[in-house]
Amino acid sequence: MNPSTYAALYGPWQPAKPTPKERPAVAVIAALLWTVTGLSLVWLASLFSIALVWGAAAGQPVGGLLLRLVLVPVGAAAALTALAFAPGVRRLAVSSRLLLLGALACPAPTILAVMAWFRTA
Repeated sequence: MNPSTYAALYGPWQPAKPTPKERPAVAVIAALLWTVTGLSLVWLASLFSIALVWGAAAGQPVGGLLLRLVLVPVGAAAALTALAFAPGVRRLAVSSRLLLLGALACPAPTILAVMAWFRTA
């Protein structure tokens, strides 16, 4: 292709931006954060499901509690998904993006799970 034709069609040539480097240490830390978050969420889900079953067996209405227990994690997941697709975050490497989202997602369920563990023990 003639260089002047290319420049007329697409503008001057610009080199592509380098892709961010993947770092294994960041990926390991992100995996640990998401593992702790996942385990905390599993513990809380099992605890809340036991409470819902006991409440339903006692004849108490559990619809409002169930709705809240579904809407809070869905809202948090929607907020993390919106943050993951924000332009500044999308430019990060995948492992860095997972580390950032894991650092934001980890504290709340982990603190709730630890508090529930010590309150039930």
